[in-house]
Amino acid sequence: MTAPRSIQVVAGVITDPRGRILLTRRKEDSELAGLWEFPGGKIEPGESPEQALQRELLEEVGLEVEVGTPVIRVPQLYPSKRLTLDVRHVTVRSGHARGCEGQALTWVAPEKLRQYSMPHADLPVVAALTQPAEYAITPDIDAPFDEIAIERWVVRALALCAVPGRRVQLRSPQAPRDRFALAIERLLERLGSQQVQLLVNRDAELAAQFGLGLHWCAVQLHQATERPSISSQQPLAVSCHHLPDLERAQSLQCDFAVLSPVLATQTHPTATPLGWDGFAGLREHVSLPLYALGGLQPDDLVTARYHGAQGIAGIRGFAGEWD
Repeated sequence: MTAPRSIQVVAGVITDPRGRILLTRRKEDSELAGLWEFPGGKIEPGESPEQALQRELLEEVGLEVEVGTPVIRVPQLYPSKRLTLDVRHVTVRSGHARGCEGQALTWVAPEKLRQYSMPHADLPVVAALTQPAEYAITPDIDAPFDEIAIERWVVRALALCAVPGRRVQLRSPQAPRDRFALAIERLLERLGSQQVQLLVNRDAELAAQFGLGLHWCAVQLHQATERPSISSQQPLAVSCHHLPDLERAQSLQCDFAVLSPVLATQTHPTATPLGWDGFAGLREHVSLPLYALGGLQPDDLVTARYHGAQGIAGIRGFAGEWD
């Protein structure tokens, strides 16, 4: 079998004064015709990604730009090609956006990007622009699971929830179910109107009871035949370790997944780490947002995004916030 050809593509996130983001539509005579995408194009031999992006945006939408910081670099496997999409923030220096090659374009509010049909490689870009980069996981409630232990857990969870826009997984597999439910209830009382996205580990009934998201383990993922009965407004996440896990998560329309272990960990010393190349190699098969987990710190976000991750997930990596 002939190996798919490799293509390096660079694209820009261009915003207008209202905060809307520019999308262009692929023409009817092109591959993936009719889909919307972030404007850009192929990196030609001898070009840096920055040079290619400046050239492509001038040719495609008539804008002279200054290339800024990376957003995410997405490896994506298509039937006929292996594509790497390198996405950067850009600042417009001159020009007015127009379809120089006859293509349609539109300005879209960030929260509406998901309504547009896009190539698979562009979907993780939308997530990187609109969803949290950190997914913190609470420590266990300490035995003997008494009032003191519950209060300690609530204080630790509150510390993790204090970062605006972060996702937090509520997890305590050692605690009796009634004590875990009480701890969640106490946490929600203390949070009040504070905005943070919470997911309950494994227990769909508790997630539904408190109106929170749900995080499945891989076993639950493969046992399920449909999405669980939690609110449609709340996310469904899953822990994945292998390609079949990721493919199953995407087929059940999970909202995001955690892929691990990326590096060696103290808690699972016998597990073989994926490494960053292994992470990227699995990332290219699916388009759902993937958090990297295992031996990582929030400072690893730049590396994670370079290999296609939505962000960093962890327990010990965020421990400094709750110790």
